[in-house]
Amino acid sequence: MPADTALRAAWGQIPSPGGTAGKEFERFTGKRMERILATVVAIGSAILGVQALFAAFGGQTEQASTVQVVLLLVVYVPLAAMLVACVLGRGVRVVSGVFAVVYVVALAAWPLVIDSHAATVSQPWIFFLVNVGVVAAMLAFPVWIQVIWAFGVPLVYGYVRLVEGEFTGTYWTSTAFDVTFTIILGVVIVSLGWMFRSVATGVDEARSMAVASYAAAAAGAAAEEEKVAMAALMHDSVLAALIAAERADSDRARDLAVAMAREALTRLANTEAAVAQEGSDDPVGAAQIVAELRRALSELGADAIVEERGTGGLIPGRAARAMVLAARQAIGNAMAHANGRGLHVIAEGRGDDGLTVTIIDTGPGFDLDAIGEDRLGIRASIIARMAGVAGTATIDSDSTGTRVILGWEQV
Repeated sequence: MPADTALRAAWGQIPSPGGTAGKEFERFTGKRMERILATVVAIGSAILGVQALFAAFGGQTEQASTVQVVLLLVVYVPLAAMLVACVLGRGVRVVSGVFAVVYVVALAAWPLVIDSHAATVSQPWIFFLVNVGVVAAMLAFPVWIQVIWAFGVPLVYGYVRLVEGEFTGTYWTSTAFDVTFTIILGVVIVSLGWMFRSVATGVDEARSMAVASYAAAAAGAAAEEEKVAMAALMHDSVLAALIAAERADSDRARDLAVAMAREALTRLANTEAAVAQEGSDDPVGAAQIVAELRRALSELGADAIVEERGTGGLIPGRAARAMVLAARQAIGNAMAHANGRGLHVIAEGRGDDGLTVTIIDTGPGFDLDAIGEDRLGIRASIIARMAGVAGTATIDSDSTGTRVILGWEQV
């Protein structure tokens, strides 16, 4: 594969910044960062969750009441769901938000469902999950709500701890230390999450701007290349034909000038077709070609339909565009020279082998050999255009009407 062809093929795999795939492309780094954060949260939360379970089943000196077991389930079911969501990367925000809210409610209700004397025996299991509630908020909520959680959850924890200690002096000191440390840790967690997400967003925006800039530069380079090619064509073919025609002083010289002019017109038509065909060369289905033909009939005000036959297949986009443009020219000729009488368009698919488009009218017809060499409507816009994409164009005309058959076959 030539280098320029390989480059074009590779560049064609990059999603357009404005398309649906482009939206995924623009947030590539952001999605990766969210996945990393979710994985880290899952690991840390799992460790703290196991510690809390040991405290719940092994650290209590008294048999747990039914209410306490229910509270354990209320907290651990959404916690387990959050861990699974973080591992799978699906529904992380929703499930994490549910756990963050449920945990705060369960923590606030803790003094109502546990014997205060039992709480002084050992560290209650629910206290092990204070930081898990903060990181869950970091995954689920906007930054301003995360800040509220970073301060609010430790304060709720401190209040519950003081209630369990009956507000004695020793509890004030230890609780103040624990709450301060937990607030600092929560603020650090929220800050790190915000920083990592900001960096990821900046990377995605920079990538999107780079792709847009490169696309604009590539389009400008292609336009400039086209101008150079057109200028070379005008100099090498058209100008040479004009000079030969001017200097023709014999039948042989005039025949040579006519041949040069015919070749120049054909190359000019192919160049014009290539300009019109710029874009993706992805395969195009017969249904899309039929839709374009129907639009052409509507624009030209033709009272006709496009009949679909055969099995719809796929042909290269360049060939499809050439076929549509050639068909439009044939339809325009039928409207101009036959007044659209008996106009009938048939699109016949041949599966993977190709496609045929036939334009029929019942006008007076014409003699193809009598058409002047300088008339571009048939020779350039139909025959040369189809030849430029390795297609075929057959024109049959007599007094009963004209039939133009455009075809493209898979080689």
